[in-house]
Amino acid sequence: MGLTTRVLAIDAGNSKTDVAIVTADGDVLATARGGGFRPPAVGVDAAMDALAETVAQTLGTAGLTSVTHVSACLANADFPIEEERLAAALRARAWGTTVTVRNDTFAILRAGVTEPRGVAVVCGAGINCVGMRPDGRTARFPALGRVSGDWGGGWDLSEEALWHASRAEDGRGAPTALCHTLPAHFGLPSVYALVEALHLEHIPMLRRHELAPVLFATAAGGDAIAGTIVERQAEEVVAMAVVALTRLDLLSEQTPVLLGGGVLAARHAQLNNHIEHMLAERAPKAVPRVVTASPVLGAALLGLDHVGAGKAAQERLRRHYNA
Repeated sequence: MGLTTRVLAIDAGNSKTDVAIVTADGDVLATARGGGFRPPAVGVDAAMDALAETVAQTLGTAGLTSVTHVSACLANADFPIEEERLAAALRARAWGTTVTVRNDTFAILRAGVTEPRGVAVVCGAGINCVGMRPDGRTARFPALGRVSGDWGGGWDLSEEALWHASRAEDGRGAPTALCHTLPAHFGLPSVYALVEALHLEHIPMLRRHELAPVLFATAAGGDAIAGTIVERQAEEVVAMAVVALTRLDLLSEQTPVLLGGGVLAARHAQLNNHIEHMLAERAPKAVPRVVTASPVLGAALLGLDHVGAGKAAQERLRRHYNA
């Protein structure tokens, strides 16, 4: 590992991209933020072009034209073949001598552990889970939604809340305070009015995720229906974590289980308490912990792992992001 070793760390999510250049000693030379990384929506070339602007800004600030290694944690890298295609696209840009690509969930996991060992469940707009061991073994899920057996995250939570509220309001379902709290969030008098506004796009569909915090508040107020939805989310989180721990032979070892993403990082007491209790029953040695560290830190740490940087460099890098 030479004195000029540099790592280009990329954490590219659906809504934003963070880029950093760090030295093998853990010093941060430059950072930049750009827009979302969405190859399925715009194509790989266009997504890479947008990423290139943020990378160029970072390289320019650091006074570099390329680095030793590119450590990229990318949204929509859900299958190994997608990681390979995106790695090839990154190599074609010649930003680094070597390139590794992982799903962006790995960035959150690595940001929350002192070594590449543990499991992370990320619950934001959707839900995903990954696990890793220092020997390179990993556990992961396709995380494509219902088609791959997944349920959870802000989108699904909001949809489920609307489903129950609609049926309660028209008499098909059990009563729930969601009938009032969901439309009230948008200043509307009924669930019917809310559904109409969403359908006609008077309220942009992307704002539907705002209903997830309303759901949690309604559950905290004692509403039974809202409470069952929250418990279902906890069940999904724990199911993924236990399967990942089992695949990696970590059930019998004290192992961190990191909880990340907007839904879990919000620390909704009812949700996180359910998760802790279920994990205690099914994986007693698991150590659940909410992680709020910047995911680009995780991408950078994975890069330092790759170039063989020591603990001192990792600690220096963590201090920069935790300052």
